[in-house]
Amino acid sequence: MKITDKGILFYGTIETTAAGGGDPLCREPIPCCTFKIGGPADVFARPETEEQLCRVIALCKACDVKYYLLGNGSNILFEDGGYRGVVVDTTALKMGIGFLENVSHPGAEPGAVYDAVIAGAGLKLSALCKAALDSSLTGLEFAYGIPGTVGGAVYMNAGAYKYCMADVFVSARVLDDDLNVITLSKEDMEFSYRHSVLQKHPNWIILDATFEMTAKDPGEIRKVLDKRKERRMSTQPWNFACAGSVFRNPEEKPAWRYIDEAGLRGYEIGGAQVSPKHSNFIVNNGYASAKDILDLIRLVEKTVYEKFGVKLHKEVILVNWD
Repeated sequence: MKITDKGILFYGTIETTAAGGGDPLCREPIPCCTFKIGGPADVFARPETEEQLCRVIALCKACDVKYYLLGNGSNILFEDGGYRGVVVDTTALKMGIGFLENVSHPGAEPGAVYDAVIAGAGLKLSALCKAALDSSLTGLEFAYGIPGTVGGAVYMNAGAYKYCMADVFVSARVLDDDLNVITLSKEDMEFSYRHSVLQKHPNWIILDATFEMTAKDPGEIRKVLDKRKERRMSTQPWNFACAGSVFRNPEEKPAWRYIDEAGLRGYEIGGAQVSPKHSNFIVNNGYASAKDILDLIRLVEKTVYEKFGVKLHKEVILVNWD
């Protein structure tokens, strides 16, 4: 590997055990977030196995090249100039879903058993919810419609309807800074509102997670999922490129109410707009730059603080911004 002013050049290939062989490193610039804006990465890596993932990370470390771990690209805003380094896409990791029946764990009450779902970190959260439905398991209905992957949801302790990932989480296998596989329990994760211990260790990589579920009539589960989907479709601007909720909800009332009361519903900067449908969403109207989005986020933060003395905290993660 050599670093030049034109970016990162890879000499040779990284061997792969994937079917058909090939190089897990893609040299094409690829935009990386659900806002559908932001510049390209110097290198975009899409490993398909844990072994490939370890090789890509080890190579970056050996060559002192920074890297960023990417799931579905929701809750992310890349700078217009792109990412100077390697973006590692985890969504292609072939780790699937597994089911266990009548199991226990150290944190359970004596004699208590449950059904468990083990899901790869790169799996879309919506796919996990559907798989649980197909297996007549309840517990993840709240997560249906939340954008992103299992790994991202655990990392952020994503939630909705007063529930969150911590409510069903049992454990996760994680790759640490030294590329050792460790297992983190619910206690180890230090969950709180939209927070986990993983945010203190940005280079740790979730490989898979285990969730506690219980059996239930699939017809009842489907009714809840359909209701959640209908509500999201009617109240949120999913026909526009966006990252979901931009701000965490303060304790007093939802962030969207503060934004509404500040008179910012529908406010625009360039091609970025506070959604007329839901004020805690900022959408790309088709011609926004990443700077437009960030400028609008900062204007909302400033206006709400000046009017109400409330500091809104972003859920959106800013990548490669000075």
